[in-house]
Parts: sequence; structure tokens; C-alpha cells
Amino acid sequence: MTTSPLIPHGLHHVTAVTANAQANLDFYTGVLGLRLVKKTVNQDDVTAYHLFFADGAGSPGSDLTFFEWPVPPEVPGNNSITRTGLRVPIGSLDWWANHLRGHGLEITPVTRAGRAHLDFADPEGQRLSLVEGGPGGVPWERSPIPAEHQILGLGPAELTLPGLFPTERVLTRAYSLQAAGTYPDPENPERTVHVYAMGEGGPHAELHLRLAPSLPPARPGAGGVHHLALRVRDDEYHAWNARLSGLGLRTSGEVDRHWFHSIYYREPQGILIELATDGPGFAVDEDPAHLGETLVLAPFLEPRRASIEAGLKPLVVGAGAAAGR
Repeated sequence: MTTSPLIPHGLHHVTAVTANAQANLDFYTGVLGLRLVKKTVNQDDVTAYHLFFADGAGSPGSDLTFFEWPVPPEVPGNNSITRTGLRVPIGSLDWWANHLRGHGLEITPVTRAGRAHLDFADPEGQRLSLVEGGPGGVPWERSPIPAEHQILGLGPAELTLPGLFPTERVLTRAYSLQAAGTYPDPENPERTVHVYAMGEGGPHAELHLRLAPSLPPARPGAGGVHHLALRVRDDEYHAWNARLSGLGLRTSGEVDRHWFHSIYYREPQGILIELATDGPGFAVDEDPAHLGETLVLAPFLEPRRASIEAGLKPLVVGAGAAAGR
């Protein structure tokens, strides 16, 4: 087992909620140009699709995933993950502004932590923000987005909370994040946003805590975020479990998700934080050239395949990419 300090090395994935898997698939592949790298089901609720969108290789840190549940729209509010960052190559924001407007989307340029962002929402109200920079992704040759402008991976995740405590203590003591400055909230300059960085930080390795003491709690639903996951190295996984348990945190314990291994903990202000390993990756059960083209189930669900498939609506994979051209 490694003896290096236990520090996450960026965001691994963000998982959100959709009420319409086909429309969701069409938007994220056809308009945003991401690749569907895994079509599967929620392992705890097999009636729900779980769709994974990522860069061309399904790289850890590029996953934006969705559970499909027939629920009303989210009512945004406190104690929730309120915006998901997506990183694009340097010099791409102007191209994306024109592209998104061309698809009828309203964009709002803002500055966060000294970086230019483009805020927008998907058709269900999922709040997203484009920011330039960070580690490069792997282009997807079938994307409708030119390779030089394709989304590289996840950017900062924004959390809206009544106050810093006790979330700040969890982030710094349990997960080894470091306070990395503040900036005025673009939506209300009288409020402050606190930045917490993993390792050396950067747009791929930050959580932004937006403080809104008087805001009512969010009501979960479609267009909202379910949880976020931080990247941990495969050889540090067991050490992370021991660390969180040693701090007295009531976690899920070690959970095998087949494509990665996870540990879940809901911090005291309601944010579900997952630790997820880089491996074994999405190619463990599919040809890398054909990721996401068929329904894939974790091995323990395979005996139930017939009944699971019977309960799912068919999805047309590839329709969104064609529509986005």
C-alpha cells in the first residue's frame, strides 16, 4: 500500500438526474458533443437508466452521469450541488458562446475565482458552466464538436450551503482539501464563495462553496445533481476507507461499482460525496471502440438481464450526434 499523503487528485464524476433519458442523451451527445461511454442501470434501482457521458476515451475526471427517474423538476436551493463545471480548451469560450446560442440556449458570462465562465442550463434546467484550461481530454472522432473545442473534462463543482461549518471541516480534515481563496458570488456580490482545492488545485480539482444562509433547502428532482465524486488512486482505496472509518464517519464502506470502486459519505449539510478510483475503467467489459452502444450490466446483475431490459424504454444511441451536426 502506498505511503504517500492521501489527497484526491480532482473530480472523478458528477451524477445528476434526468426525467427523459432519450432527450438527455440527444443533448449531451448532440449539442455538447460528449461520448456516451456506458449505458447501464442504477445498481440500487434497476428500473432507472444510468448514462455516463465523457471524453472520447471515457477518462476518469470527464464523466457527467445521469440517473433517469420520472420525477418533477428540481426546485433549486440550499444544501445542494448547484452548478457543474465543464472544461474546454483555452481560447474556446467564444466558439462555445456562438454554438450554444445557435441551439437556442441562453448564456451568461461570469467570472469565478479569476476565470471567465459561460453559465447555461440544459433543457431540464441542469446548471452548467464552461471554463477554459486544465488537463487535456481525449477527442471523440464522432463528436459534432470540432476536436479543438471539445469538452476536456469536469471543472469546478459549486455547492450552495447555509454556512462553511461543518462542511469545511469535512473537506479539509477528511478529504485533505485546502482553502484556496474567496470571490464574490456572481449571482449576489454581497455573498462570498470559498474555494477548496485538491492538491495543487486548478479548474479540474476545485469545489466552490457558495454561502446563502437565508436560502431555503433545494427540493430534489430532474435537472438537479445527486452527488459528486472525487478521484482517488487505485492503490490508495483501502487506505481511504480506513481513514474515513478512523475519523468516525458513517460511510457506505467499500462498494464495487465494477468500472470503479467507491466509498460514499453524506456530509452534515447534506452533500453526498463519493470517492472513486480511476480503475478498472469503462473498457473492462466493452471494446473501447464501441463503448456505450449496448446495455451493459455489472456482473451481479447479469442473471436479471431479461427482466431489467423488459422494464427499460429503448434508447436510440447516436441520434443526438446526428442531430447536432
